[in-house]
Amino acid sequence: MIEPSPLFQAAAPISLHALAALAAAGLGALQLWRPKGGPMHRQLGYLWAALMAGVAISGLFIHELRMVGPFSPIHLLSFITLASLWVAISRARRCDIAGHRRVMLLLFWLALGLVGAFTFWPGRVMHEVLFGA
Repeated sequence: MIEPSPLFQAAAPISLHALAALAAAGLGALQLWRPKGGPMHRQLGYLWAALMAGVAISGLFIHELRMVGPFSPIHLLSFITLASLWVAISRARRCDIAGHRRVMLLLFWLALGLVGAFTFWPGRVMHEVLFGA
């Protein structure tokens, strides 16, 4: 049974990070399923990009794993995500739809899917949410 209390008892950046990531995962899945192009795709896409930026920025304030001062290699993912969002939006504005699609798919599957899967590692907050302590 899912127990959300560990998420809400965690430090503010962790809760914000996780909630933004969950919202981005749901909205991203919807975007993949829906028809592409058009005003709705664009509006939902900007919302998704804002959620992903929120995930990346909030991740910079999470310092549970420290390797270099308060930072770890995981913090690099925040910068890669922000840069990838910039590239994807720039490509869409330049009508490079294939490039836009490629970057957005990579962001969805790697940033939310692969990296997100590691949040369920034992000892992490999302592991507690899903499996208990």
